[in-house]
Amino acid sequence: MINDHTRTLFGSSALKTMAIIPSTFPAIIFLLAVKPSLLWGAPCCEPVQANDTDKLEFALNLEFLEAEFFLRGALGRGLDSINSSLAEGGPPPIGARKANLDPLLRRIIEEFGYQEVGHLRAIITTVGGFPRPLMDLSPHNFAKLFDEAVGFHLEPPFDPYANSLNYLLASYVLPYVGLVGYVGAIPGLIHNTTRRLAASLLGVEAGQDAVIRTLLYERGGEEVFPYGIAVEKFTNYISELRNELAKCGIKDEGLTVPKVLGAENRTTSNILSADPSSLSYARTPQEILRTVYGTGNESRPGGFYPHGANGNIARSFLARAY
Repeated sequence: MINDHTRTLFGSSALKTMAIIPSTFPAIIFLLAVKPSLLWGAPCCEPVQANDTDKLEFALNLEFLEAEFFLRGALGRGLDSINSSLAEGGPPPIGARKANLDPLLRRIIEEFGYQEVGHLRAIITTVGGFPRPLMDLSPHNFAKLFDEAVGFHLEPPFDPYANSLNYLLASYVLPYVGLVGYVGAIPGLIHNTTRRLAASLLGVEAGQDAVIRTLLYERGGEEVFPYGIAVEKFTNYISELRNELAKCGIKDEGLTVPKVLGAENRTTSNILSADPSSLSYARTPQEILRTVYGTGNESRPGGFYPHGANGNIARSFLARAY
């Protein structure tokens, strides 16, 4: 039944068309549900207007996330056990725990965790900081993300802390988001100090992402127990989900691609995700928030940040929701 609210949303001309072809109405409603930009307009993909301080402080959200995930995964304890002052009284993450890692991966992840502590200190020392936001690193949250990526409910639910392979796949989710964020931010930074810092942070984030992707590539054809899905398939699913959530085109690729998308159209391997000229992709804060919230909306928190990210940029988007 077409009521006044529906008439206001679609307009009389659209309703006349629906009346002529009534069988298409459910399809139109479904299309708008999965792609609301058709109704409300395309999402913003332009760089955010902000000063250098706000842009670098925004990155703290991701550095906090990685620090807690890596430290707790390797050591069973987080940032507060290393340098509690950096958290500025912010709450500890939900659900993070020590992972069942083999000795080699545990050493790598422990080093990554310490590197993230250094990143936090460098940013806070240079431009200031804010309290650590509430973050959800629970198995339940990762299970929801992986269910959405593959398109069905995994049974048993995906647990990032169960073993080394699961933890590597969960790690695939994190550093790349920070990497493309720094690539997107650097061209808009004005001061030499902040540009130099962002470039130095980017170098290490890119290295972490490369290590994770290489370790996963070595096991690309291996099926993840008990799901029967190959590692490379999982990475493709995750990258596709991030592209879908960010809503600004393809800026994320899994470990294998068609040759037409490979480096110089000569390879199907994709150990480093890059554009047709083998340059790093870039994302804006809006795209990053849509991804890490898991909602596809920079004004609607969720996912890794149940109450939203912190800092002037992230909070400005939350303010627009009210």
